[in-house]
Amino acid sequence: MSDLRERTIDIVKTYGLVHREEPFRLASGELSHDYMNGKKALAAGDRLKTACEAIVEMVAEQGVEFDAVGGLTLGADCYAYGIAMLTGKEWFVVRKQQKDHGAQKRVEGAELGPGVRVLLVDDVVTTAGSILQSLDVVQELGAEVVLAVTLVDRGDVGRIKFADRGIPYSPLLTYADLGIRPVGGAASA
Repeated sequence: MSDLRERTIDIVKTYGLVHREEPFRLASGELSHDYMNGKKALAAGDRLKTACEAIVEMVAEQGVEFDAVGGLTLGADCYAYGIAMLTGKEWFVVRKQQKDHGAQKRVEGAELGPGVRVLLVDDVVTTAGSILQSLDVVQELGAEVVLAVTLVDRGDVGRIKFADRGIPYSPLLTYADLGIRPVGGAASA
């Protein structure tokens, strides 16, 4: 395990993970005794930089080349900006809904279309709903998602859903790295 990844695990455990006896209801609708807040974990610039460097390192180790990085706002925003700054690539964010004024765009930042290789990012995956929503938008624009990456995968559902869609997927951290129970599908039964 790389030093950057180990440091990111420590950061996430220290600043973003809360355990309670009474379960939390997650955005996915699932219940868990462990709440993972990626935004809080990486709220300080040095912590965000470490996590983004760890993601860049992991992507490079896999030999993945990309032109733009982004995903659904709000979970993807800090990673899109941080990774773009570290790599010199373009960033984008996918709005949850299309604007009803101005240019009425759903994607802001980099222009996505045919020939653009995308690194799709998100903070936490439980059922993969948010990151798959951004995948659909990116693919509708004709760009190619070369890899989907998350800071934390709380279960095994995301991996299965991306495999079903033929999209390579690599979480930086998993529930096992954080020492928490998996959430989602059969994993939480």
